[in-house]
Amino acid sequence: MKQMLNREPFALATFSLVILLMPIWLTPFGANYPDLLQKFAIFAIFAMGFNILFGLTGYLSFGHAAFLGVGSYAAVWSFKLFTMNVLPAIVFGVAFAGIFALAIGYVSLRRSGIYFSILTLAFAQMSYNLAYSVLTPITNGETGLQLTLQDPRIIDNAFSTPGAGLPETNLFGIDMSGYPGFYFCAVVLIICFFITRRIFNSPFGLTLRGIKSNQNRMGYTGFNTRPYTLAAFVISGMFAGLAGSLLAVTDPLAGAERMQWTASGEVVLMTILGGVGTLVGPMLGAWLIKYLENIFSAFNHTTLENFFSFLPEGLQSFAVELSSLFVGEGWHLTLGVLFMLIVIFLPGGLMEGWRRLLRRFSGGGGGKPEPAVAVQPAE
Repeated sequence: MKQMLNREPFALATFSLVILLMPIWLTPFGANYPDLLQKFAIFAIFAMGFNILFGLTGYLSFGHAAFLGVGSYAAVWSFKLFTMNVLPAIVFGVAFAGIFALAIGYVSLRRSGIYFSILTLAFAQMSYNLAYSVLTPITNGETGLQLTLQDPRIIDNAFSTPGAGLPETNLFGIDMSGYPGFYFCAVVLIICFFITRRIFNSPFGLTLRGIKSNQNRMGYTGFNTRPYTLAAFVISGMFAGLAGSLLAVTDPLAGAERMQWTASGEVVLMTILGGVGTLVGPMLGAWLIKYLENIFSAFNHTTLENFFSFLPEGLQSFAVELSSLFVGEGWHLTLGVLFMLIVIFLPGGLMEGWRRLLRRFSGGGGGKPEPAVAVQPAE
């Protein structure tokens, strides 16, 4: 049975089934509407790509949101200049993010540890500020880059007559809004999962694990690690660019806020919550954070009053006031408490909790638990 589970086709088929059936099995959790499902798929790709750099190589980047923003801007410009078909937009988003990641990685990877992290943060903030100032003709500044009726859309206008309103993003005529948009993102996520799985199990992935374990020792043996770390950085940046272009596909606009340091910090939280260095852990972390953001942030006083309506009036008011600190605009407090609990009790993230449950129910609960792997930036 274990050998069957480890087979590539079985793992890919199981993962595909879980992703494609998300609108069904997420219904009891109230998370089956298209906008949230699209975010689940997109930010899973973002976290999965970040995990290739952080989880496999041990390099902690605080500036990955820059590539997310570049992918979004490139995709929207593709819609404005050429066609509303999503495939060219994705190609442009991934390509420009990869080129940008190559430039930033070439400089940042000259340092390691905390110095690398600070460099990536500095580059991301520079990009964020440039998008609001010098690059306003390209990014449209605070307003954000949006579609207009005056856009040339050379390819589309050459083969059809422009409509009265703004066109919709499409895949050869299929609108990318609602559930079709989710299923498109889901197929891209499945492809990314297959690529990531192959990277994890490839000699390249084993080399990245060796760099994370002891980069100095590999250097002493005459092994040049720099091309591998740069390749991991570029691949990770391209995943982020893909996620950014998909954000533009489902909602054709791009703003500089996607490049802010808080967006970079969010993907770090996703990876740590799910399990650094695991294959599906970062996806679980991304889904958890996006679920809390969209569900808990929607709660208000009326919702809480209805929920606690079974309590006496005085006790109800107390429960509503206390709960309101953790929902609505205060949902970040819930996320902070959850993050603190997981780091303290499950250092390996949600995947460590899953492994503990498997050991317990498989009869191995009395054995000695596996030690948590300490994740540190590469030295």
